Amino acid sequence: MSKLLYLLGRLIVGVYYIYSGVHHFIGYSGMVQYARMKSVPYPEIAIPVTGALLLIGGLSLLLGYHPEVGILAIAVFLVPVSYKIHNFWAEAGQQRMGDMVNFLKNAALLGSALMFLGIRRPWPFSLDKKK
Repeated sequence: MSKLLYLLGRLIVGVYYIYSGVHHFIGYSGMVQYARMKSVPYPEIAIPVTGALLLIGGLSLLLGYHPEVGILAIAVFLVPVSYKIHNFWAEAGQQRMGDMVNFLKNAALLGSALMFLGIRRPWPFSLDKKK
C-alpha cells in the first residue's frame, strides 16, 4: 500500500511540473511579457529554458528515471525564479501578497524536491535500473 501511495504522490508532483513546463510554451507570449516586466534578462530565451527545466524535472520524477537530474533541474528553476519573479520584498499591496504566496510555495516545492533525494533508489515503479 505504501508503494502505491508513493507512486500516486510522485505522479501528482510529476504532472504538476510537466503541466507548468508545458504552460511556458503554450502561454509563451504572456509569460515573456510578465518576465520582461520583472526585468528578467532575455525573457524570450528564459521562458523556454525554464519550461524545459520543468519538463525535465517533471518527467524525471514521474518516471523515476535519474531523479537526481530532475531534482537538479527543478532546483535550477525554482531558486532564481523565486528570487527574480516573486520578489515580494520589492512590491506593495496585492502584488506583494501574491508574490509572497508564490515565493513561499516555491520554497516548499524546493523542500519537497530535495526530500526525493533521500528516498532509496530505484524507486518503486520506476524506470531506473537497480544500483
